[in-house]
Amino acid sequence: MTQAPDIMSIDLSGTWTATSTDAVHTAPMRVPGDVHSALIAAGLIPDPYAGRNERDVRWVAEKHWAIERKFDLPPETLEGDWYLDIGSIDTVASVYLNGVLVLDADNCFRRYRPVVTEALKAGENTLKVLIHSSIAAGARRQAEQPFFIPWSTDNSPIANGNMLRKPQCHFGWDWNIAIAPLGIYGDFVLRRLEVARIEHVTTRQFHHADGAVDLYVTATFHAEEPGILPVHFALGEERVRLDIGIVAGETQLTHMFSIDKPALWWPAGHGEQAIYAVRVETPTETVVRRIGLRRVELITDRDEAGSRFALKVNGREIFCRGANWIPADALPSRINPVVVRDLLQSAVDANMNMLRVWGGGFYEPDWFYDLCDELGLMVWQDFMFACNLYPSTVDFLDNVTAEVDYQVKRLASHPSIVLWCGDNELVGALTWFEESRRDRDRYLVSYDRLNRTIEVAMKRAAPGAIWWPSSPTSGYLDFADAWHADGAGDMHYWSVWHENKSFDNYRTVHPRFCSEFGFQSYTSMPVMRTFADPKDMNIASPVMESHQKNAGGNERIAGTMFRYFRFPKDFASFVYLSQIQQGLAIRTAVEYWRSLKPHCMGTLYWQLNDTWPVASWSSLDYGGSWKAMHYMVRRFFQPVAIAAIPSKDSQTIGFSVVNDTAEPVTVTLDTWLVSLSGERRPYRSIEGACGPDRAEMLFSVFAPGLPEDALLFWSFKASNGMAGEGHHVSGTYKALDLRASGLTLDIAPRDDGRFAVTATARGLALHVMLEADVPGRWSDNAFDLTAGASKTLIFTPSERGVDPTFHWLDLHSCQTHQD
Repeated sequence: MTQAPDIMSIDLSGTWTATSTDAVHTAPMRVPGDVHSALIAAGLIPDPYAGRNERDVRWVAEKHWAIERKFDLPPETLEGDWYLDIGSIDTVASVYLNGVLVLDADNCFRRYRPVVTEALKAGENTLKVLIHSSIAAGARRQAEQPFFIPWSTDNSPIANGNMLRKPQCHFGWDWNIAIAPLGIYGDFVLRRLEVARIEHVTTRQFHHADGAVDLYVTATFHAEEPGILPVHFALGEERVRLDIGIVAGETQLTHMFSIDKPALWWPAGHGEQAIYAVRVETPTETVVRRIGLRRVELITDRDEAGSRFALKVNGREIFCRGANWIPADALPSRINPVVVRDLLQSAVDANMNMLRVWGGGFYEPDWFYDLCDELGLMVWQDFMFACNLYPSTVDFLDNVTAEVDYQVKRLASHPSIVLWCGDNELVGALTWFEESRRDRDRYLVSYDRLNRTIEVAMKRAAPGAIWWPSSPTSGYLDFADAWHADGAGDMHYWSVWHENKSFDNYRTVHPRFCSEFGFQSYTSMPVMRTFADPKDMNIASPVMESHQKNAGGNERIAGTMFRYFRFPKDFASFVYLSQIQQGLAIRTAVEYWRSLKPHCMGTLYWQLNDTWPVASWSSLDYGGSWKAMHYMVRRFFQPVAIAAIPSKDSQTIGFSVVNDTAEPVTVTLDTWLVSLSGERRPYRSIEGACGPDRAEMLFSVFAPGLPEDALLFWSFKASNGMAGEGHHVSGTYKALDLRASGLTLDIAPRDDGRFAVTATARGLALHVMLEADVPGRWSDNAFDLTAGASKTLIFTPSERGVDPTFHWLDLHSCQTHQD
């Protein structure tokens, strides 16, 4: 007689059916996935990213959707306790098994594990997830509040998103489409409970003065009834067995591993990223945590300027170079590890060592943090609250407590996560709304209740982890303005963009750590062509305006452009200039703030990536291609870099060298005066030293003594092999009577499918951008050439076997029709 297989779980991912509850629309749906993507695949709605389709698909979020599938369960497997393991449902949903309600969910950021034993039956079973309209649910919950809770209407055209524990950018943002997606995003598995399941595995490490580390691994088990459970803890080759008595409910078991000579985890550019695998095993389940051994401290000591804000890893202060991370796509179905790895690799390739996971999106999946661990990207992790006010009712705070407990226990073992932050800009939001300005005490107390709830739950879930209450803030229990206060804490500095101030204004502030600042540009022309027809290629066209979500954004881009540059000759030149000026803005800030080290110990610009094709502050296009700014970022974030920084009175130009490495370096700096026709003549050369983790001023130039018809060019080489170059313009580019550069391109296909493209200039070519008509990555871009100079770049197409067409732009060509 053949024994039936012992089925412990059934993976319910795959093809389901999504149907609007009015029975008008139905389509196959991949789970995990979102309803909008299912409707697009079925041809029932257009791609919302194209043209002005956003407005035509918003009805999807106004409806309720039933997502269903059937599965078979052999009769012999019905014994025992069964539960559903649901990673994420977005958001207010009821789950039915064979018509029996087994779960009411209302938090996209929680895992749910409802017991379903009594609802199961032998043979065919029907599973239905009824997802209620987030628009209707938000309005209903707003009406139930004891007082009105405002949200940012400037960001979110869909109302009341702050009522729901769901990504806030789903309701629209000043860079995001507003379609309020819904769906099932995590695992969906039917599991049998044998004695107990592993609920959480957490770790805590203690570092001794002799370098040894004690690693405590705690497993939390859940059982329906008492029992005995054999448990194995493993670290590398070491594996120990412990038999534990399990009670009904939760039981914890901790084991300590002693590591005498640990390999430490370091941020990118500072050492290796050593990863250890910790395993907890039961007879039916194995959970693996990839961990790194490192010590992290947040230094907030008082000093003459106020209070410091510096992260110390393994005893060494680290200057944080990076950007803000938003969801990789507006439609969750389009997010996958391949796309995300490319974006994260681009961050590392641009010399970043930190990303801030911003509080209006998702807590990212485990594989995201695995990638950050592997790449050495430190993560500043916001909790998911952004730019709105929020309820502080008991039910809302209980929901938040469960969310924080789950997410922190899930993620805290990742070595990349170095700081947990309570929210994004909620303190500032108290001043944005008439209601909270009129009754600040009420709304401040409400905010404090929420913030305290997050803090207590976080510290309970991960004792010893670093907590920062909000971003920006000047410190703990400080509810004052941190947007313009640069003496303590972290700072968001938006005066250059939102107040249309000059780039020089960045040099008027001295942040301890700037966690947001940015400047917009348009997405690159190849991306433009994916959503706009030729007739739409005008900044003022309805299609282009629908892909600009920041009120007044186009005007600020244009106004700034005319401040610094001559009028571009066509649409493509307008796009090119927008990207050049974006890079120059952020470079101005970063170079100056790095020169203040150690007063300033971090610059995270807004933002790394885009969720869809849109005018935004990103340095990477939607799809991952590098904008002009990202090539500049790689230079100004180089660990050893030199910058030309004018004095406040513009009388001198100082050459500052910054060294973020642990070793002293010597640098050789050569400068030239370059005429507007591209001829260069030596000006001054100097050799200097810079100690480890320092910024020094090499020398200064008397600016009024420089010729008016020449630019100051420079290049440097450091003793550790790092090098760089650049130029300085004392006035504006529009004041320069530039001449045609006579740039030519020589194309050489290579056997590996890549292309070597050599650019040669007869005259002065500033901010040269090479572009291809197919997607791909350049080895470098946004560079300068003087007369007679050449530069060879490598272009790697995204797909092999293509025959790209190449062209170029520079500052002169974009503002003048060529003869």
